[in-house]
Amino acid sequence: MVTDPIADYLTRVRNAVMANHRIVEIPSSNMKKEITKILFDKGYILNYKFEDETIPGIIKIALKYHPISKVSAISKLERVSKPGLRRYVGADELPRVLNGLGIAILSTNRGLMTDKEARTLQIGGEVLCYIS
Repeated sequence: MVTDPIADYLTRVRNAVMANHRIVEIPSSNMKKEITKILFDKGYILNYKFEDETIPGIIKIALKYHPISKVSAISKLERVSKPGLRRYVGADELPRVLNGLGIAILSTNRGLMTDKEARTLQIGGEVLCYIS
C-alpha cells in the first residue's frame, strides 16, 4: 500500500528519466491519468496509454528525449503538497516555476490544471507538484 500515490507516480517517472528508459509503467488512478494528460499536453512526455483491463489499471508513459543530445524533456519533478503538510494557494498567490518556463499542477474545484490555466480562471487550489 502506498501512502502517497502522486509522490510514487513522480518518483517512478523521475527514476525512469534518470535511467534513460523509454517507457515507464505506473499503477493507474483517475488523478494520475489527469496528471499524465497534462504532461502530454504540455510536451513533457511523448505519448501515453491507459490499460484498464487489469486490476489495478496500468498507465504506460513513453518518455520524451532530445533526438541528438538524448536529454530528457523533464529535468525536475518536485512534490509540493504532501499528506503531512498540504499546500493551498489562492488565485493571487499562484506559483511560477522557473519564471514561467515550468509548470505547477494544481488540484482545484474544477479539476486538475496548470498554474497558467488557474491564473486565467482566477482560481486557487492545492499545489500538487512542480515540473520543469
